[in-house]
Amino acid sequence: MTTTTGRVSFWYDATGLPAQRPPLSGDIDADVCIVGAGYTGLWTAYYLKKAAPLLRVVIVEERFAGYGASGRNGGWLTNSVTGGREQYVKSHGRAAAVAMQQAMNDTVDEVIRVADVEGIDADIVKGGELTVANNAAQLNRMQSFAASERSWRDAVDFEVLSAQEMAARVNVDGALGGVFQPQCARIQPAKLARGLAEAVEKLGVTIYEGTRVSEISAQRAVTARGTVSARFIVRATEGFTAGLAGLHRKWLPMNSSLIVTEPLDAATWQSIGWEGRETLGDFAHVYMYAQRTADDRIAFGGRGVPYRFGSGVDADGATPDSTVTSLRALLGRFFPATAGAAIDHAWSGVLGVPRDWAATVGLDPTSGLAWAGGYVGTGVTATNLAGRTLADLLLGADTALTRLPWVNHQVRNWEIEPLRWVAVKGLYAAYHAADRAEDRGRTSTSPIASMANVVAGRH
Repeated sequence: MTTTTGRVSFWYDATGLPAQRPPLSGDIDADVCIVGAGYTGLWTAYYLKKAAPLLRVVIVEERFAGYGASGRNGGWLTNSVTGGREQYVKSHGRAAAVAMQQAMNDTVDEVIRVADVEGIDADIVKGGELTVANNAAQLNRMQSFAASERSWRDAVDFEVLSAQEMAARVNVDGALGGVFQPQCARIQPAKLARGLAEAVEKLGVTIYEGTRVSEISAQRAVTARGTVSARFIVRATEGFTAGLAGLHRKWLPMNSSLIVTEPLDAATWQSIGWEGRETLGDFAHVYMYAQRTADDRIAFGGRGVPYRFGSGVDADGATPDSTVTSLRALLGRFFPATAGAAIDHAWSGVLGVPRDWAATVGLDPTSGLAWAGGYVGTGVTATNLAGRTLADLLLGADTALTRLPWVNHQVRNWEIEPLRWVAVKGLYAAYHAADRAEDRGRTSTSPIASMANVVAGRH
């Protein structure tokens, strides 16, 4: 059977691509113009209109709502803090780091609440998150991770699992143990994006699709179809930020890829388990991420070609055959019972990576320019927190959200080419080499080992 590649994502193949909304057709005025109709833009519009129904809010989108990472991700609604909590201990103190983690914990439940209130059926199951150790080096990292997490018991809940306890949840071949944390849910990303777009339209937000914003400046978003003038311009472009004038080096567009199997039969699921619908990751350097879908497939992801020279982005999720082959092999290693299963679909997407791998949300009150992004894969949850925070900032409210340590965080730009291409290529070559060495039974001496997955760019 031939594997379908691209076509945005399997999630959209399952639901059908949405009919594109009308484009902008001339100059307009608004109170708030949001550039980008992914989760960040949609959540921001949602909370703005809930708090201030009379605001004129418009969203301008190059393709269609949910076209980017919001409709292509692995479907992890998790409480992971992008870049880890320690960065905030250093910059703002431990109390601020705890507040950031607790905000992410609460946000998982907030997304579930809104989906319920708005009648969005996004196949949500709050089954928690499993991270598995597959060799001795990964087991050591798992144990170090657990030891560190114990000092954060006031902010996180987790459980260390033995090999037997891990197998009782999800039977990963050769697993030596795992960590379970309950504050995570599986979702169908495209269904959430489509439902959010419909919800904000009902609130009175206009979404202009098929309209590419080429440049943003104080109170202006410029397109070939007209200019939007607004008191506030919100940049919500995540992995596509490099396409805006003057922002080519702001965030690096990192590529991630997924495959999905055909629906698996009852005998295969009996051997694998996975009755709790937990999301699944591992402690490798080039880590994987997976979920059991609502129709009993395995969606399995990881890094293929992590970065394209010149901050290039893919065409509708097109994925190289070599990436499909490597992900298929890793899936078979995790779950030998899937050896005969067809791979129905493969796709890719880009996520925004700041130079320090730390997400940010902010507002320059002088220019009226606001932004959020750089989630490095934690965006399914972080976008909601960003949207609520942006709403408070734009409305001039002083709240617990606007005092979180990621607000107005600034970071220097990425290096010029070819330096950033060489750096990313070299980093991932080191990742792969470390994993190969560990799989052969040798402990990695790579400097990346200490990162222990905290960058969490897997969702």
